Amino acid sequence: MGVVNVTPDSFSDGGRWFDADAAIEHALELVADGADVLDVGGESTRPGAARVDPDEELRRVVPVIRELAGRGLRVSVDTMRASTARAAVEAGAEIINDVSAGLADEAMARIAADSGATYVAMHWRGHSDRMDDLAEYVDVSRDVRDELARRVEELVAAGVPTERLILDPGLGFSKRGEQNWELLANLDVLAELGLPILVGASRKRFLGALLPEGAPVGDRDLPTAVVSVLAAQAGAWGVRVHDVAGTRVALDVARAWQSGRRGQHS
Repeated sequence: MGVVNVTPDSFSDGGRWFDADAAIEHALELVADGADVLDVGGESTRPGAARVDPDEELRRVVPVIRELAGRGLRVSVDTMRASTARAAVEAGAEIINDVSAGLADEAMARIAADSGATYVAMHWRGHSDRMDDLAEYVDVSRDVRDELARRVEELVAAGVPTERLILDPGLGFSKRGEQNWELLANLDVLAELGLPILVGASRKRFLGALLPEGAPVGDRDLPTAVVSVLAAQAGAWGVRVHDVAGTRVALDVARAWQSGRRGQHS
């Protein structure tokens, strides 16, 4: 899943593709690099980010989604708003990627049910301006699993079929660095819910902590690629990344390694 930020303030690439034409061009480059899905978002969810006006969010994402879907590409909309999700699906989006799992907008579950779109439900405890204060867990892997299980129950009760649900552990959202690593090392705990898992580690702070102090955000692409390979080997359905080309090569190396092992025993 390639990230297409149509925002001026995203933590990793804010403003680079804020113009719709630039965002579309960037998205096409991501497809050429090997993206299977284009995740278009018009509101930053970086720590401390302010909410965007609903009309402005629509203005940012709908033209981009319409153009990309019109080219036959598989598009996801990254939004917490039901109104934006509905407009995006009408414009051709096949996936609603909601970092709040429906908690930020009580109408989202109905939109997810009625739209026919695949719905990504991410673990979430609060908006960006307060999420860092909510990172208290007894056992982060099991707590995240149980909280997402409750979201799944409510989404299914609202009419969203389980076969259209994907779960995201919400790395970096109300999680401290060591908690992110614990979640990644125990993806099998979340997998107990029996649903596909999307991992979104790309360029996040806990990866930056592995690098020299002051290293540019782009230097986090290599650790992102490594995490993506490990997540894939742990059974993840997909990985959401900024650097599609590097991640695709890393995944191809892992696939070739596995094929060599199978060939040895054939």
